[in-house]
Amino acid sequence: MDDCIFCKIVAGMIPCRKVYEDERVLAFEDIQPMAPVHIILIPKRHIATLMDADAEGMADLQAMMVAARAVAKLKAIDARGFRLVINCNEEGGQVVFHLHMHLLGGQKLRCGLA
Repeated sequence: MDDCIFCKIVAGMIPCRKVYEDERVLAFEDIQPMAPVHIILIPKRHIATLMDADAEGMADLQAMMVAARAVAKLKAIDARGFRLVINCNEEGGQVVFHLHMHLLGGQKLRCGLA
């Protein structure tokens, strides 16, 4: 997608602070962190939302979960705990329409839905 910021990051057109990469997933530090550890995990293939994930998209989601575990270990928050969040569509809080997951940790996170 020509206008997708995450596709541009995958293509190397926009720099990021990469923390993990494999054949399906790229993970990088969020530029507006909401916690001491805030990593964005994206599939390298463009999928607009969770609702757009076909069978191959589900394989990307599985790879994102594997990557999240690896990143949690790299950031030394695997034993302490962390949160994974996928926002879907506008009312769900999705701002960038390229499927992505937030990994948050590094402090005790508040509970709540808002």
